[in-house]
Amino acid sequence: MKIGVVMDPISSINIKKDSTFEMIWQAQQLGWQVEYLEMNDLCIENGIALGDVRQLTAHQNADHWFDLGESRRIKLGDLDAILMRKDPPFNMEFVYSTYILELAEKQGALLVNSPQALRDCNEKAYCAWFPQVCPETIISRKASDFRAFLAQHQDIIVKPLDGMGGASIFRIQAGSPNIGVIIETLTEHESAYAMAQKYIPAIVDGDKRILMVNGEPVPYVLARLPAKGETRGNLAAGGRGVAQPLSDSDRRIAEIVGPELVKRNIMFAGLDVIGDRLTEINVTSPTCIKEINAEFGTNIALDLMRAIEHKLAN
Repeated sequence: MKIGVVMDPISSINIKKDSTFEMIWQAQQLGWQVEYLEMNDLCIENGIALGDVRQLTAHQNADHWFDLGESRRIKLGDLDAILMRKDPPFNMEFVYSTYILELAEKQGALLVNSPQALRDCNEKAYCAWFPQVCPETIISRKASDFRAFLAQHQDIIVKPLDGMGGASIFRIQAGSPNIGVIIETLTEHESAYAMAQKYIPAIVDGDKRILMVNGEPVPYVLARLPAKGETRGNLAAGGRGVAQPLSDSDRRIAEIVGPELVKRNIMFAGLDVIGDRLTEINVTSPTCIKEINAEFGTNIALDLMRAIEHKLAN
């Protein structure tokens, strides 16, 4: 097995919590050859998807966690599978990279996740496909729509459609003196779409991350508890992670969303849930593998590698 991994610079990661590194490690433990790429290593020449790869050897050593071989250009379609693990921002450069990877997919490689799905399933907007398990939500560019939504619900969360890690997420309550400037900032004066959702008080019990492997939920979630004075549970925003078993409502959400992920060839996703409401569907580079493994002895990355192996065999 030869597997490519497109990611942010490996020199900058923290191996104690990095999910991509855990995937690389488990692939290596299976004896697979791992080829490392960054986004600028991808190209197309005469209709062939190519990549400047370097063979990667991972080490469980916080001072020296990787070695890279010499760079060489290969046909990406000759790889058995490619993990697209580049973090947002989801900008046009990211979109262009998915075109190259879609060509690699056509030419023989299994892509995790599907490049078309990465383009089609915006992590905020895709929730609109599952209104039965989502909080009241609006996506718009008009300030009047957000003001009306606030007037209706009195307490809302507003956020951009292209953010990550809790960036630019605001809580607005009726009577806030900053309503206008927040809406102007997020919509760039009504020139960009943004999202608002009804505030869910259950955030005090954590913003739960349900990891989905080939449409099936991992039996445990990571509840990310907001720091004092915060409304965001994101670990990048200072939240604290606590692993816990799936609840009945978590399972219901997974059962509804899972089959649609399979249809779209999304093999690894992260569902964000507050209380019993689905708030985001992360498909680009979901995290929290290490935290759940540490608490419950799971091996989520190995489960993903086995799912990839099974899909290739079939």
